[in-house]
Amino acid sequence: MNYNKKSIEDIEVAGKRVLCRCDFNVPTKEGKITSDKRIVSAMPTIEYLVNHGAKVILCSHMGKPKGEWKPELSLKVVAERISQLLGKEVIMASDVIGEDAKAKAAALQDGDVMLLENVRYMKGETKNDPELSRELASMADIFVNDAFGTAHRAHSSTAGVADYLPAVCGYLVQKEVGVMGKALADPERPFVAILGGAKVSDKLNVINNLLEKVDTLIIGGGMAYTFLAAKGYGVGASLLDAEKLDYCRDMMAKAEEKGVKLLLPVDTAVAASFPSPIDAEIEVQTVAADAIPDGMMGLDIGEKTRELFAEAAKSAKTVVWNGPMGVFENPVLAKGTIAVAQALADSDAVTIVGGGDSAAACEQLGFASKITHISTGGGASLEFLEGLELPGIACLQDK
Repeated sequence: MNYNKKSIEDIEVAGKRVLCRCDFNVPTKEGKITSDKRIVSAMPTIEYLVNHGAKVILCSHMGKPKGEWKPELSLKVVAERISQLLGKEVIMASDVIGEDAKAKAAALQDGDVMLLENVRYMKGETKNDPELSRELASMADIFVNDAFGTAHRAHSSTAGVADYLPAVCGYLVQKEVGVMGKALADPERPFVAILGGAKVSDKLNVINNLLEKVDTLIIGGGMAYTFLAAKGYGVGASLLDAEKLDYCRDMMAKAEEKGVKLLLPVDTAVAASFPSPIDAEIEVQTVAADAIPDGMMGLDIGEKTRELFAEAAKSAKTVVWNGPMGVFENPVLAKGTIAVAQALADSDAVTIVGGGDSAAACEQLGFASKITHISTGGGASLEFLEGLELPGIACLQDK
């Protein structure tokens, strides 16, 4: 995939109607936004369009209404928040491609901003229905995709509209593609990737793809126990992807053949059971990775492993991290994830954190400002690491 895409700065937007796909899928409680991070992330693109005299038509999804009009998933709260951040009224459409949206789009003046209602109220959105794509495109002259979090989905508002309009990226997508694209295509070396999370099956293609690119691959989290079992170690009651043992052996052989250092835990924090509730007090002990007692469950990396992984991260020039090292929601089992986040924060390398749990961990721990780039898309960043083509990026014009 070509990562060198045209952006809003490469196209004339003054006086043009610009359909801008953002990711406003924000969490709400009792009708109030509980985190506006995604809205704030989109503001540089919105402000650029406003300041350059575009007529801005914003669109996004929220939640999973599955083609039904659900008032609790209305984007009205988002329009209100953007109005506050922008210091001017954002016009809210009462529909997506209906009479109200079209009339309001047609009446826009240069620098005006409007927001369409939740695009997933339309049944055709997630099916990439050409009719919906055409109707959305009919309101605008240019399409801007600034929703990296949905770039891995071929939906009408993320990819389909690009069949009918010139398509470029906003600043958020430009940064995601620029930073991650360079890391994968032309990294400064040594290049270290750290993978965590629960299941090997979630990261099959990521592991395979990264072994073609990295100098060191670190595996922690729940999926490390399947690799340890593939080495012939007993893993007690730890999470085990029994059907993936041969795959793990193949990957270890591939790493050896490619000269890639594959690091697995050398010790692990174990407990008698998974914490329930997840933040419950729990008694743990640390044992060697090849000596997990029967009936005990590995729930985080041990102290020696924390030092080993941190050392590898600190010696790198490029580090990509996706997935926690343990059950980081529990304070006792967060030490491994904290150690990795700390190592990235202390590093002089280009540090990239994939979305999802590892991004949440960095932000909760206060390390976000010390990381080069934290991805805004969990699923999208994972597919990026797999080397897959992302429909919402592929549809944009190449420079």
